[in-house]
Amino acid sequence: MTTSVLSSLKVIARPKIEPKPPVIGKRMKLIEKLEQQQELATCMIEKRPFEAYREKMVKDPVTGERKKQRRQVTVRPWYYDSDGHYYLEIKVNNKSIELQKDKHAIDVGDKAKLPELIDTIIKATEKGELDTFLLAPPTAKKAPTKPDASKKA
Repeated sequence: MTTSVLSSLKVIARPKIEPKPPVIGKRMKLIEKLEQQQELATCMIEKRPFEAYREKMVKDPVTGERKKQRRQVTVRPWYYDSDGHYYLEIKVNNKSIELQKDKHAIDVGDKAKLPELIDTIIKATEKGELDTFLLAPPTAKKAPTKPDASKKA
């Protein structure tokens, strides 16, 4: 008597897979952007050019085939200097977050400390210390007020 190959496998009921909380994806996205800022700061310190790329699906007009294409993207620094003294802002949804009441910037000091500071922020993000900022709903922009046409002087 021969045994079948399938009978030699251990078969179980399908395990229930719990969905990941949305904060995990947001953390990963922030960490990815922070690593990009860290590379940008390192390139600035070493005085070499920084290039960032993103893959994009592009449809070939001739064949109609969709292909992945590497495109260069512009990355704006989250840090800035004032008379040789550097400051860093952490941005979520392209807006700097308020780490303390009315305080958005982190005092870095010398530009050589930027990569080390960004590494510290990455570790804090991994531990979940910035989750309150990641889960906060995006603030709505105020619509510009137009002058009332009926009030002409």
